[in-house]
Amino acid sequence: MRTILTGLALAGLALCSAVASRAAEPSPELIAYGKTLVDAGDCAGCHTADPARPFAGGKRIDTPFGAIYAPNLTPDRDTGIGAWTDADFVRAVRTGIAPDGSNYYPAFPYPYFTKMTKDDTLAIRAYLGTLAPVVSRNKPPELHWPFGYRGLMRIWNAMYFKPGLFEPDQSKSAAWNRGGYLVTGLGHCGACHTPKNYFGADRDAQALSGNEIGGWFAPRLDGAARAGLKSWSTEDIAEYLQSGRNARSHAGGPMAEVVVSSTSKMSEADVRAIAVYLKSLSPARRETIVAPPDDAEMKAGQAVYAKLCIACHEADGSGAPRIYPPLPGNALLQSINPSSTLRIILDGAHTVTTPRAPNTGEMPGYAKQFSNEEIAAVTNYIRNSWGNAGPLVTPAQVAKARKQE
Repeated sequence: MRTILTGLALAGLALCSAVASRAAEPSPELIAYGKTLVDAGDCAGCHTADPARPFAGGKRIDTPFGAIYAPNLTPDRDTGIGAWTDADFVRAVRTGIAPDGSNYYPAFPYPYFTKMTKDDTLAIRAYLGTLAPVVSRNKPPELHWPFGYRGLMRIWNAMYFKPGLFEPDQSKSAAWNRGGYLVTGLGHCGACHTPKNYFGADRDAQALSGNEIGGWFAPRLDGAARAGLKSWSTEDIAEYLQSGRNARSHAGGPMAEVVVSSTSKMSEADVRAIAVYLKSLSPARRETIVAPPDDAEMKAGQAVYAKLCIACHEADGSGAPRIYPPLPGNALLQSINPSSTLRIILDGAHTVTTPRAPNTGEMPGYAKQFSNEEIAAVTNYIRNSWGNAGPLVTPAQVAKARKQE
């Protein structure tokens, strides 16, 4: 009899455990919400090297300090995050500390993710837990000496890491606060668009005022008149994020990838919230006073423009909005750093396609047809015509850009 009762008790415990296990499984609604957060954070953009194995890591991320490889986020228990606890995941995402106690490098944007709520962090984990497990061992970083010593990150964190949730401003609208949460937290816009100091930390006083990254220039997202978003409306920003283009500009380079894998998948409410927040930002630093090129330089640039650009962009630079970007008042074109403009002229451009803008467009590259002097001249011409004002570009800058091809 005692044996029977013991067996029944064990069976009851097993049944209770099974019920508890099922109860602990995330709901479909939580998983769906987690996916929206994963899209907003562009997690796939860094953690997918092979499109056939999403989130399996292995993608090389180049930094001024060397290369880092994004880790496996699939639920494989040996090489991914399948064996992690919820506490492990929250600590990793919001404080940059791995389950084994080692520090991540801030190429993983935990200095931004620290602003996320615990609930949102766990919603992301719930979605990642539904992915197919992939065996993909993490690659060690290839950093210059002495940055390969992870212990140095404790010093970096003490100096530059500011943990803490996003603090809503009760005087602002719900849309503004949602946009601030996305821009400064989950969306980690400053990782590309904020200037960095010698140690790779954000220059907070110059937040979102533009930064060179990977041979491109991530432009200003503040309210600067020439090179920022002062001339853009909330609708302009939302359309750009949703479709990769608007009447003022097209997304190119790394931003094109962000649009395709992230912002084009976000809800209209979240995209508009980002736009509302960005439109509220005052210029974080003064724009450079620009001395226009001399007449000879402008004439040389105009001659190249007549051969190179006029067929699509028109003599007055007006182009065809959403097909050929207009050049007058173009914020990226007038950036203090011409890297993105040079990349487009040298390599060409491909208009990204999104559900809201499925038509394609191409601009050929002209690296082989024109000299450094000619490329510099036409760049100076379009940066300083039709009311534009951009710092002078030299042939040496063009030569440097060629080497980054």
